[in-house]
Amino acid sequence: MKRTAALLISCFSAAAVQAQVSTISEILVTAEFRDTPLQQQGASTSVLTGNELQLRAAQHLEDVLNVAPNVNYASGASRARFFQIRGIGERSQFVEPLNPSIGFIIDGIDFSGLGTAGTLFDVEQIEILRGPQGTLHGANALAGLINVTTMAPQEEPALSVEATAADYDTWSAGITGTGPLIADRLLYRLAVNIYESDGFIENDYLNRDDTNNRDETSIRGKLRWLAGDSDTLDLTVLYTDIDNGYDAFSLDNRRHTLSDQPGKDTLQSTALGLHWQRSGDRVSTEASLSLAATETDYGYDEDWSFVGIAPGWEYSSFDLYQRERDSYSAELRVLSTEPMLLAGLSSDWVAGVYYLGDREDLQRSYTYLERDFSSTYDTDTLAAFGQLDTALTDQFTLVTGLRVERRETDYADNNEVSDDPGETLWGGRLSLEYTLDANRLLYAGVSRGYRANGVNAGILASSGISDDPNVIAGLARLSTYDEESLLNYELGFKATTLDNSLRTRLALFYMDRSDQQVKGSLVIPRSDGSTAFIDYTSNAAEGDNYGLELELDWQASDRLSLYANLGLLETEFDKYINADGEDLSGREQAHAPAYQYAAGGQLDFGAGFYLRMDFEGKDKFFFSDRHDVKSPSQNLLHMRLGYIADNWSLALWGRNLTDEDYYVRGFGSFGNDPRKEYIVEPYYQFGEPRLVGVSATYQF
Repeated sequence: MKRTAALLISCFSAAAVQAQVSTISEILVTAEFRDTPLQQQGASTSVLTGNELQLRAAQHLEDVLNVAPNVNYASGASRARFFQIRGIGERSQFVEPLNPSIGFIIDGIDFSGLGTAGTLFDVEQIEILRGPQGTLHGANALAGLINVTTMAPQEEPALSVEATAADYDTWSAGITGTGPLIADRLLYRLAVNIYESDGFIENDYLNRDDTNNRDETSIRGKLRWLAGDSDTLDLTVLYTDIDNGYDAFSLDNRRHTLSDQPGKDTLQSTALGLHWQRSGDRVSTEASLSLAATETDYGYDEDWSFVGIAPGWEYSSFDLYQRERDSYSAELRVLSTEPMLLAGLSSDWVAGVYYLGDREDLQRSYTYLERDFSSTYDTDTLAAFGQLDTALTDQFTLVTGLRVERRETDYADNNEVSDDPGETLWGGRLSLEYTLDANRLLYAGVSRGYRANGVNAGILASSGISDDPNVIAGLARLSTYDEESLLNYELGFKATTLDNSLRTRLALFYMDRSDQQVKGSLVIPRSDGSTAFIDYTSNAAEGDNYGLELELDWQASDRLSLYANLGLLETEFDKYINADGEDLSGREQAHAPAYQYAAGGQLDFGAGFYLRMDFEGKDKFFFSDRHDVKSPSQNLLHMRLGYIADNWSLALWGRNLTDEDYYVRGFGSFGNDPRKEYIVEPYYQFGEPRLVGVSATYQF
């Protein structure tokens, strides 16, 4: 890899000398209250454009998240469903209801906790906002927000198709069409994509190579009504059908499994978003509505083996979680379009109200349950928010924001257990921005985020699992958990230099977590000799997360572009004793690698030919807060050689070209191999192996 990198640098350097320097394109961040140029935004944010996604042959969020500093993900499913920012975020969900730490928005529709829906066909850009978004998004954005914006309808008619073929019987096909339905009044866009792959696992017992398959369909329709000079109405309809297999874990830690009952990981969602904007001379008004009906099935062969593998020691078990989630949201936002004088100072302002309703029904079918377990979890959130940007001088701007929300929760299950916790939560932002000149920004600030309290449904549902009074008392103590709050202190610098060809972003941060919510698991023997695994959430006393993020984008010449991103992260529990009585104070938090990097570039040879190379890697990290199994460090290489003509393109690409084995989920507190009499040992889920493919596009 070192020789390859050296050759790349040599070629790139030669091209930079020979070609004229050009400027770098401006990027707007749309997730804020106002569209803001990336280099003028007083926050740590990474943006991936649609062109970058295509160059990486990205089909899903998991294909690109490693590019952003201090952003990680956990699988334990067919796709990355859960995300972590600066070491904070969920890693799994079973019985328990979920209060996400990372907001996930697609075209204004809330998919938080449903990362499987993150398909990337016809996407305009991805914005990753690091740090609490307590003013902007509330309780579901304790550590940050991922905002996905798809392509908008265009006035010029256009039709394009694209296709991909790759290893492991992988293929995809997509079509997009856009243009006017009524000239100057009504525009449309339609995007349809199908992606299929056998996956990267071979099941030796069933003699199949498709038990970890990916079968994904996305359909998106958009309408834009230009109702007048000042009114715009956007309608988005999304349909996502993820019908994937889940047969990922091997008793031997290989890409060969022995499951006789392969699992599944499916998601079917129909969603609608409506956004209206009226622009006035002094005030702009925006109203948004969204509806999303989502069904997920998540099931797996718990024993990872077949009957007969070890008579006398074996067991056979299957676990299936079926969820129906209906989400409704509404927001009204009023913004100033011209600064107004407040206390003699020029100020921009925004104020609004927000409502979110989630209705989630769960049915669990499990071998060791006398009957299926079912539960309902309903939440209603009402929030009011506001932000004021005050120009103290020509160079200094004070940003103050506040959000207060009331959250009501209602939980009930068929074990006659119920709970209805409610609470009032608040978050905010206070920052000072110093504009040195048109190309340089220095900012410092503090923001507060929060994550709602909740119930441990798995604990509540396991009240009769044991007759041991100590076990019963321990379960009772873990039935609920408290709100978590976070203070984020951040110092940042952004600059555009070298005749607008080099873009730099640097952020230093320190996060102080109180009543930190920590995921744990109990291993409890049943009376029949089997073992119950019960996930739960508890509160640690305190935790610290601090580090830096550095991003460089350099348009070295008309033919050469380079980038380099670095994330450094230190995390630890200040005070935490888990349910097993272990003192984890001073230990690193899970899914928080000490470093992450991404670097690469693209060289245009002329006549339409180009070469792109990307390197990315991260340090080792704990998979969980309750065991010592770590993911080893990883270093991946991706390449793309392509040709672009007037209306078509062709590219040969490869991901993980060195075919490095890396892991996206791991366990280490139990044994599952009957051939070894269930000795405790680590188990891993592999990430994508070397994948080589060819992609083509054609524009009519």
